[in-house]
Amino acid sequence: MDSGYYAAMTGLVARNQALDAAAANLANAQTPGYRAEREYFRSALLGPDAQDSQLGRTVNNYGLLGGDQLYLGQGQLQHTGNSLDLGIEGEGFFAVQTARGVRYTRDGSFHRNQSGQLVTTAGEPVLSAIGQPVPVPPGDVSVGSDGVLSVAGGTGSTVGVFTFPAGTRLTPEGANSYAPPEGLTAVISKNATVRQGVIEEANQDMITGTLDLVAMQRQAEMMQKALTVFHTEFNKIATEDLPKI
Repeated sequence: MDSGYYAAMTGLVARNQALDAAAANLANAQTPGYRAEREYFRSALLGPDAQDSQLGRTVNNYGLLGGDQLYLGQGQLQHTGNSLDLGIEGEGFFAVQTARGVRYTRDGSFHRNQSGQLVTTAGEPVLSAIGQPVPVPPGDVSVGSDGVLSVAGGTGSTVGVFTFPAGTRLTPEGANSYAPPEGLTAVISKNATVRQGVIEEANQDMITGTLDLVAMQRQAEMMQKALTVFHTEFNKIATEDLPKI
C-alpha cells in the first residue's frame, strides 16, 4: 500500500487528537485556574516516548501524537475583593484534600466554612505548608505574599504553594484539579508569590482558543481530503488495473 495513505491516516488521527485538546481548552477558557493542554509528538528515535524499535510499527506510527501535556504559563490575575480569594503569581499549586487524596489546583476561590477552615468552592480543605487544614479565625483576614495568614495582627498558618520536579506530568481531574504521579511528593515552591483578593484566570484566552480550534478543524479536513484521494486511487487500481493482469 502506498506510504502516502499511511501519512494521511496518521495525520488525520493526530489532527483529531489535537482538535479534542483545542475544544477542551476553549470550553474552559473562563474556568479559574485552568491549565491549557498542548499536544506533543512522540519521538521515533530517542527519549522516553520513543518506540522500542526503529522499524515496523515505529515507521507506520511516525505521525501519531504522544499525547497532551499541561501548559503551565501564568494566567491573568482578576481582582475580586474577597479577602479569602488567593492567586498564585509564579510557579506552583495550592494543595487540596479531596476524597480521592491530595489534589493540586491554581483555582484560589476559597472561603471559610462553618468549622473555621479555609475550603474550596466544593468544600474541600485547603492545606497548609505542612499539609494540614488551614484554620481561619473570625475577623479581618490578611494573607501575605508568602502565604502566611493572619487575623487581627495574629499570625496563623501558611497557605501552602507546592511544586514538582521539572518534567512531572500531572493528570487532569475535572476542569482545574490535578493529580501527581503515584508516589511523587510535592515540595514547597520557592518561585511563587501569593496575591490576596484575586483569582487567576485560565491561561487560555478565548481568541487564541478559537483560532486554534479553527486551525485544527481545517487541518483535519485537509487530511480527510488527502485520505479520500488515496482511497479513490486504490479503488481505481482495484477495479481497472488489476482485472487486466
